Amino acid sequence: MADKKEKKPKKQGTISQIIQIYKFTAKDDKALPWMMAGAIAAPIIVAVIVALVFHFSWLSWILTVILGVMVGFLLATMVLTRRADKVGFRQLDGKPGATGAIVNNITKAGFSFPQEPIWVDARTKDAIWRGTGRTGVYLVAEGEYNRVMKAMEREEKKVQRITRGSDIPVYKISVGHGPKQVPLDKLQKTILKKKVKLTKYELEELNSRLTTLASKNTMGIPKGVDPTRMSHMSRRAMRGK
Repeated sequence: MADKKEKKPKKQGTISQIIQIYKFTAKDDKALPWMMAGAIAAPIIVAVIVALVFHFSWLSWILTVILGVMVGFLLATMVLTRRADKVGFRQLDGKPGATGAIVNNITKAGFSFPQEPIWVDARTKDAIWRGTGRTGVYLVAEGEYNRVMKAMEREEKKVQRITRGSDIPVYKISVGHGPKQVPLDKLQKTILKKKVKLTKYELEELNSRLTTLASKNTMGIPKGVDPTRMSHMSRRAMRGK
């Protein structure tokens, strides 16, 4: 008799995901229920007022109110998403590997950031991630500003050896709350706002050269440090999924 196939775990439905995100966010954001209630109520109130002012028929009344309800739930979902992101960023902020969790989720417009940092300080847990996009090369670091800037300057020189003769920019970004740093919740926006400099072909060539550089850079991460444990935090984790 053939073995029974193992049942695949059921995927969460949209409603259950929204409920889970709401529970996760509401624990930290006490204003969330009131803001969502306001977002739902406002369009319904507007719909009722419009129906009264223009003396709609009963059918138009019903359709207008239904439209108001639909718009209300859409606005409430948008409020929940934004508040969930804020709570998630707040909980991730300051934790080792939080920067890697954010940059690894930037996948549009040709951006590529490996999960593993290219450099980690075993004592301070400072770390640097290197990524690319059609806008150039990015060195993104978490840790004390002066320490990571020195480390990023060393990494920048390595990159410049393979980009010599081109105008490919290398952007150095320090994540934190200092005057010259970028907060974690503004990191993705900071990376995405740069201007396009490379064609798709040029980006492929750049990535190929950086892959070769990475294979030679075996001394970047000290023994005893597992970079994969630093970066396995996704946006799903931020929302409690």
